[in-house]
Amino acid sequence: MPEPSAAEIDLFVEKWAESGGHERGAGQPFLMEFCELLGLDRPNPPKADNALNDYTFERRVDRLKPDGSSTPNWVDLYKSGHFVLETKQGVNKLRDKSDPDQPLLPSLDAAPTKSAGHGQRGSATWDKALDRAHAQAERYIHLLPAEEGRPPFLIVCDVGHCFDLYAEFTGTGGQYEAFPDPRSRRVRLKDLHEQETRDLFRQIWSEPHALDPSKHAAKVTREVAKALADLAKSLEKDGHDPQVTAGFLQRCLFTMFAEDVGLLPADSFLGLLQTVKDKPAGLVTMLQALWKDMATGTDFSVAIQDKIPHFNGGLF
Repeated sequence: MPEPSAAEIDLFVEKWAESGGHERGAGQPFLMEFCELLGLDRPNPPKADNALNDYTFERRVDRLKPDGSSTPNWVDLYKSGHFVLETKQGVNKLRDKSDPDQPLLPSLDAAPTKSAGHGQRGSATWDKALDRAHAQAERYIHLLPAEEGRPPFLIVCDVGHCFDLYAEFTGTGGQYEAFPDPRSRRVRLKDLHEQETRDLFRQIWSEPHALDPSKHAAKVTREVAKALADLAKSLEKDGHDPQVTAGFLQRCLFTMFAEDVGLLPADSFLGLLQTVKDKPAGLVTMLQALWKDMATGTDFSVAIQDKIPHFNGGLF
């Protein structure tokens, strides 16, 4: 797939940076150009048979009423089995039309006019608009026909500025959580310069379930298990007792776990191993010192040059 040049990305970002006003006027052309930039399939024209609208703008979803009638709702962009996307339109600056000489409104949270989109970016008003879009998209997901299933991704797009990503991979339509985590959920247009970002959107558009972290965890677990099994065989082949070998590997695993969950300082065990990488004769001495300190606890461990709490259980 041909990659966009840095100049093409810059042109796209600059063109849409000052977008404002009504989201519908900008949302569809923005997303069409976004798809073209990344080489993604463009949304299809809507068909008369709504069941065939599996990738289109303004996909209708019906809200049933107790009396049997229904109210139509419209998803800004829908791709069956992939995502529901809702657009909002923030602005970089809000101007007070009553005073042309006033460059900015005095408060970020001043109420936006209809021509000012959904508020100045970074304001509480803007944040609330994006939160409402998230809630709205979740409602639409639950209105989708059961036979279409529930898409793994929910996307909130501030046209010309960012995409907020949320995911739910079970297919039940449960709580959509920030993807990959709350800190990294927001992807700004300038991030499209990164290959990793472009590939992320391509996967969402083509193979969204490949991004399911549980599948990656299972793969990593299998790889680690195989590596440990090979290591155990190698140690036993060198004449080490199988029970001693198992105890040694168990201690190594727990030490890595303790580092990962913060019981040991970050990268302390990794740093110890890197220190003796070119001096393997020192590994035994360093591990003995570390595990002795983990068995008793200490205010300062020579092995990792830091404090170590007391670990119960007798493993060490």
